[in-house]
Amino acid sequence: MCGIIGVTGVPDAARVAYLGLYSLQHRGQESAGIVALDAAGEARSHRGMGLVSDLFSERVLSGLPGDVAIGHARYSTAGTSVLANAQPVLARYREGPLALAHNGNLTNAVQLRADLVAKGSIFQSSSDSEVLVHLIARSEAREPEDQLLDALERVEGAYSLVITVGRTLYAVVDPRGFRPLVLGRLGSGWVVASETCALDIAGATAVRELEPGDFLRIQGARLDELPRLPPKPHRRCVFELVYFSRPDSTVFHRSVDRVRRRLGHELAHEHPAPGADCVFSVPDSANAMALGFSEESGIKLEHALIRNHYVGRTFIHPAQPGRTTRVKIKFNPVREVLEGKRVVVVDDSIVRGTTSRALVQLIRQAGAKEVHFRVASPPITGPCYYGIDTPTKAELIGSSHGVETIRRHLGVDSLGYLSLEGMLRAAGGDSGEFCHACFSGDYPTPIPDELAGARHAAPLQVALPA
Repeated sequence: MCGIIGVTGVPDAARVAYLGLYSLQHRGQESAGIVALDAAGEARSHRGMGLVSDLFSERVLSGLPGDVAIGHARYSTAGTSVLANAQPVLARYREGPLALAHNGNLTNAVQLRADLVAKGSIFQSSSDSEVLVHLIARSEAREPEDQLLDALERVEGAYSLVITVGRTLYAVVDPRGFRPLVLGRLGSGWVVASETCALDIAGATAVRELEPGDFLRIQGARLDELPRLPPKPHRRCVFELVYFSRPDSTVFHRSVDRVRRRLGHELAHEHPAPGADCVFSVPDSANAMALGFSEESGIKLEHALIRNHYVGRTFIHPAQPGRTTRVKIKFNPVREVLEGKRVVVVDDSIVRGTTSRALVQLIRQAGAKEVHFRVASPPITGPCYYGIDTPTKAELIGSSHGVETIRRHLGVDSLGYLSLEGMLRAAGGDSGEFCHACFSGDYPTPIPDELAGARHAAPLQVALPA
C-alpha cells in the first residue's frame, strides 16, 4: 500500500506534493520521494528512506522548483525496502523526463520482467513499478498516451498511477479500480491524490473520484478525459475502508468514518457482549468501530488504550521483529479504566496475531477482569496480491486456525469476527463491487503459479496454549 499525489498548474508544486504526502503518511512509512518539473521541463528529484517530515527540509524543497510535481510514500509489497525501490521512478525518455508513482501490485510483473530482461532491459530496482517504465519505453506508438496504453494493455493487477511525461501529468486507475484516486482543483491547477485528506491539507477542492478505467491527461489548467481503459468487473478493495484509509477521507464515494461506525454496529449485532462494563478501541483505525459498537450495544465507550503517535503503524512496518517491538511501545493502558472491569476490545482486523496477543497481555496486566475481543472484519485467510503486505499464507493466523484456537492463542475470554456479509453491508455494497479475496479466497484476477507459490507457504506455526 502506498500514497501517491500529482500536482500541476500550481506554483511551487513540490510543496503542495509535500503537504499531500504528509497527510498520506499512514499509507507508507519506509520511503518517500518527490519529482518536480520547472517551466523549462527540467526534472529534479529527491527520494529517501524514512518519513516525509524527516526527508523534506526547507532546503530540499527549495531545490525542487516548478509548477508540476508528483510524490510517493511507500511501504513495500513487491521489492525490498531499500532506496533503489523508492519512488517516484524517474527516467530519461524520448518525450522528456518520465516520472511514475504507483499504488498497487502488478500480478504478472514476474513474467513481464523476465521477458524484458531477455530482450535486453536493465532494471535498477526490484519493484514491479519499474516494469511499467520499461514497457512504456519499448512502445512503438507515437503519442505518449498511446505509449502508456500499450504498456497498460500488457499488465494485470492493481494500479493507480500518476505519471509525468515532460510537463504533462497523467492519472490512471486500473479497470477494476482496486485502489482509490481522487481529483481536486487548486486555483487554476489540479491535484490528484490517493485520498481526499491530501486534497484537504493542500487547500484543494475535491472535484470527483476517478472511476475504474479512468485515464486523465492534465496540462497546466487544461484537463482532458482520454478514452477509458477496456472495462472489467469492478473490484474495489474493501480493506481500504476497514483499515488503510484515513477516517476523514471519502473513499469509493463513501465516508470512511461512517463505514467504520456501521462496521461497529454490525459487530455488536452479530457478537454482543452482555454484561461488559465498557468498550474501547485499538486506536486509531478502530476508533469509529468502537463508537458504533457502543451505540448499538449501549455499552459505555471508554479510552482505555493511549497510543504513542510517534510510533508508526505496526501492520505496515516492513519487518516482523520491528513490528513486534513497536507494539510494546505504541500503546499504554489506562489502569483506572481497566482494573477489575469486564471489557470489550474492538479492532479492525487480526492479520498475524502478534499485535493482538501483546495488547491483550497489556490489558490483563492493567487489571482487566475479563477481555472480550471483537474484530470488525472476517478472518484473513489468504494473501493479497493487489497491494497489501500479506506476502505469505504462513503469516496469516486465520489461514490455518479456527476461531476457538485463535481465542486461546490471544488469551481472551471470547472472540468474535464480523461476517463477510456484515462487513459488506456496512460498506454499503455487495460482494460483486468489492475485492474481498483476502477474506473469501475469491481472487478477481488469475494468480500466476510462481506468485502464488512464493506466498502460499507452510501453515503458520504459532505457540498455542497448553
